[in-house]
Amino acid sequence: MSAGLVNGKVALVTGGGSGIGRATALALAREGAQVVIGDIDAAAGNETVEFIALAGGEAVCLETDVTDAGQVEALVAGAVSAFGRLDCAFNNAGIEAENASTVDCTEEHWQRTLAVNLTGVWLCMKYEIAQMLTQGSGAVVNTSSDAGLVGTANMGAYTASKHAVLGLTKSAALEYFSAGIRVNAVCPCAMETPMIERMRASWGASFSLGLEELRSRGWVGRPEEVAEAVVWLCSDSASRVTGVALPVDGGYAAQ
Repeated sequence: MSAGLVNGKVALVTGGGSGIGRATALALAREGAQVVIGDIDAAAGNETVEFIALAGGEAVCLETDVTDAGQVEALVAGAVSAFGRLDCAFNNAGIEAENASTVDCTEEHWQRTLAVNLTGVWLCMKYEIAQMLTQGSGAVVNTSSDAGLVGTANMGAYTASKHAVLGLTKSAALEYFSAGIRVNAVCPCAMETPMIERMRASWGASFSLGLEELRSRGWVGRPEEVAEAVVWLCSDSASRVTGVALPVDGGYAAQ
């Protein structure tokens, strides 16, 4: 791979087996990083590794459930063991929303959503930043959502988790900038990913109609567009950028 925005850096991507995670892993490798994929679906993660290798890059996959502290700690240790350090981390693993009002949302769905989308991000940050502190530098990017910036009906657990990711991002940004570590978040709108297809199948006609309305306004994007934002935030070009919630949404959140 030729020199790029993150040339020579080691980057960790959770949820790198599909969608935004895969697109970002490919983009980081294209821009010169060695990439570690953490995904609960090892087959999907290893497929991303194969794509990177075919393009001339270097990557490994470590099967990881981000809700398990021991597995997350092992993921970070594995990244350092494979490539010697950890410069960039994209905490992207997450699950989609169920179509349920505040009253109808089950306790099981609430707990599972926060475990993956929020606690998983916190656990990743906890071990990633600890490693970066030993190096004196690093960049972390978390996946929030436009649902982290605005309210969304019938998606209470998901919306709460994504708002909380932004709060966590801002707190960590304040804590660690003086130590050379930046922490930011990206906030995508709907993207053409397997997650959207699962939501379409689960929600039915109401979701499909809403998605078509978003498309008509130019608010449905491609995962590669999010990947470009993440790569820039991980790069030295964004050296003064921290604590930012960056919408990648065609202006959806600007309404």
